[in-house]
Amino acid sequence: MTYGVYGLALGMIGRIASIQGWQMGLSILTGLILLVIGLVQLFKFKNQDFIKLQTRLVQPIAELMGRWLYRPGGSFFAGVLNGILPCGMLYMAAAAAMNTESSLTSFYFMVMFGLGTLPLLLIFSFLGNFIRTYFKMNFSKWLPFLYILMGIWFLLRGANLDIPYLSPLLHVDGAMNCHII
Repeated sequence: MTYGVYGLALGMIGRIASIQGWQMGLSILTGLILLVIGLVQLFKFKNQDFIKLQTRLVQPIAELMGRWLYRPGGSFFAGVLNGILPCGMLYMAAAAAMNTESSLTSFYFMVMFGLGTLPLLLIFSFLGNFIRTYFKMNFSKWLPFLYILMGIWFLLRGANLDIPYLSPLLHVDGAMNCHII
């Protein structure tokens, strides 16, 4: 539910950007942000002040989740709060949702992203120790490369180089207004 609300809000931002003619610029900005995040993580630039700030912001949410989790109906509320916690994959999904063609598409995209993460979350919560014992792969090592890949994708999309399946289709109406399809 939280991801769906994110999708609606991000879709509205993307739609406003599209109407104002800022969609390609927004895509380039999104690509640059993802690229910087990926490079910072890849080269291990760590800012202790940023880490402390992030901990101070996340700690109250985690404590609230812990207080609600075992109350009647509390697991729903804890799940809603879980959607607020920082997550690298969520940032990439949010960037993609903001660059969809409508708020409804963005909503569906984010809901499907949330539902798509559910099977893996369940598998790792039940079999986490077993999987870690036999599969020594650390997913967090791959995350910077995913950020960089998504950043490049958004940069190329924003540049509108007429690359099939990558560049948005532009439609010019009679008033010479461009709309991204």
